Amino acid sequence: MSAAADHPPLEEQIGQWRAYLRRRRAITGPDVAELEAHLRDQVGALIQAGLAEDEAFLIAVKRLGSLDALSREFAREHSERLWKQLVMAPDGDAAPATATRIETLVMLALAAAAAVAIKIPGLFGLELVDRNGPFYARNASLFVLPFVTAYFVWKRRMAPRHWVWLAVAFVAAAVVVNTFPFARGTTGPSYTEALCALHLPIALWLVVGIAYVGGRWFEGGGRMNFVRFSGELFIYYVLIALGGGVLTAFTIMMFEAIGIKAEWMAQQWLIPCGAMGAVIVGSWLVEAKQSVIENMAPVLTRLFTPLFTIVLLVFLATMAWTRRPIDIQRNVLIAFDLLLVVVVGLVLYAASARDPEAPPNLFDRLQLLLIVSALVVDTVALFAIASRISEFGFTPNRVAALGENLILLVNLAWSAWLYAAFLRGRGAFRALEAWQTAYLPVYATWAALVVVLFPPLFRYV
Repeated sequence: MSAAADHPPLEEQIGQWRAYLRRRRAITGPDVAELEAHLRDQVGALIQAGLAEDEAFLIAVKRLGSLDALSREFAREHSERLWKQLVMAPDGDAAPATATRIETLVMLALAAAAAVAIKIPGLFGLELVDRNGPFYARNASLFVLPFVTAYFVWKRRMAPRHWVWLAVAFVAAAVVVNTFPFARGTTGPSYTEALCALHLPIALWLVVGIAYVGGRWFEGGGRMNFVRFSGELFIYYVLIALGGGVLTAFTIMMFEAIGIKAEWMAQQWLIPCGAMGAVIVGSWLVEAKQSVIENMAPVLTRLFTPLFTIVLLVFLATMAWTRRPIDIQRNVLIAFDLLLVVVVGLVLYAASARDPEAPPNLFDRLQLLLIVSALVVDTVALFAIASRISEFGFTPNRVAALGENLILLVNLAWSAWLYAAFLRGRGAFRALEAWQTAYLPVYATWAALVVVLFPPLFRYV
């Protein structure tokens, strides 16, 4: 069979879809034209993100299925043919197969480079031991994110004038976090050094996002595609980590069976090198198999949204019943901020997986309840932080937590307003989607400020 038969051109695929709808509806009215315009918009955004035409068409039709029942039926009837287009090259179609092999080799090379990068400091006496833990903590993102960025720079064929600035960002970050004279305590890194380690990956992830959209951050739907990519990468990374944990356990067990202690190999090689390389492999998997995760991620979002809503409501009810305030300690601050970030992530990822033209449903109301619950928790935490600052003064952790909770408060409050307007029929869902993606640089900017300004401001303690 020829390549053209296995991979029909985009216009032919759209023509088949259009004919299917008209045949089943026996009409040629404006509803089909409107759906076609929406389909073309989705395909165009996916192609701009780097997908091939057949991949973009499949995913766009599947997304359109949530808006139109016949489109969903079309996708189901054509799934076998479209699936084969995604996962295997047809006979005689050598060009896609060659491109896939090249991309696989690039991925493997970058994964190996990331694995080697984390071992390079050991050549200078900085082994992966407890006393060097702070160094590896604040540099962890610098061992891997430059290679993720390089993968997308290569894949998107970015011009040198764009990727040079991305490289400058990484170099500047490396200089800043490794030249600050952080104070050394008896119990571990200083407060400002720990804040740098936590916030630097957030700031640099925006650099990865710019590479992901090919340098066109403010154009098209690239930002929302990057949100999808981030969530899907997290899912793949967790799955790879679980498999890596099993591999490590079996490796230690097998060597112990012959009387050899292999813990050092796991601690010094398997875990750190695997953790770095898995980020590159996960990024490649998301790009190569987007249709597979297309179904998984929304399911996980719908699973955890009600669970987190219940947890927040139970927590608020318990706090009101017992009248116990939040005990603001460093670990508690980090835990609450992570909880609120997860909530924002659920809202953001649910928006990325939802068809913006679909009418409101029960899950949208549940999303609004989750946002309002998180908003109340954030407000309570802010009052507790402000009370702690007024009583004991400013510290790096309290100021960082205050800023982060204020940023989250603004995001949650306006998201709740936009969601409520959408549910009342007084606003479009696209307004919420645009707000969420436009707000992403705010998090990265605050993280960069914490990394650059907090250490000298608080005298590196």
